[in-house]
Amino acid sequence: MTIEVGNKLPDAVFMEMTDNGPEPRKTDDIFAGKTVALFAVPGAFTPTCSAKHLPGFVEKADALHDKGVDDIVCTSVNDVFVMNAWGESSHADGKVRMLADGNGAFAKACGLEMDASGFGMGERSKRYSMLVKDGVVEKLNVEDGGEYKVSSADYLLGEI
Repeated sequence: MTIEVGNKLPDAVFMEMTDNGPEPRKTDDIFAGKTVALFAVPGAFTPTCSAKHLPGFVEKADALHDKGVDDIVCTSVNDVFVMNAWGESSHADGKVRMLADGNGAFAKACGLEMDASGFGMGERSKRYSMLVKDGVVEKLNVEDGGEYKVSSADYLLGEI
C-alpha cells in the first residue's frame, strides 16, 4: 500500500555521513517536531537526478526555509558513501541532508519502490517529493514513470 497524505511515516533507519563516519538515523530523529521537505530519486549521479532534481532543492533551499521548512532531505536507494559523494559534488552541504536508504527499506515501507532491473539498477525508489510535518505526510507528489514534474523543488514550493 502506498503512503498517503495524512499518514505517519513508517519507522525506518537511514544512514548519514558525519565527521565520525556513517551513522544511523531513525525516522523520528529526522522528522519529529520538524517541517521537512523530503524528496527521493531513483539513483545518485543519474542524469535527471543530478542535472535537475537535487540541484533544484539546493538552489531553492533558502526559499523553502523562508516558507517554514526546517530541513531538506534527499534519499535514494544508494549506500551512504555514494550519497555523501553525490552531495559533495552537488554542493548540497548545509542545504540538503543526504540520507542513504541503502536496502530500500524506507521506499518499500512507503510503497514507493520501483523495479529498475531493466536498467541494471535493481529495486529503487520512485521519484517523489513530500512535505512532512512532525512525521506526518502533508503533501505528496509522486512522478508517473520517468517523468520529472511534480517532485521538483519549484512544484513543492508552490504547494506550501
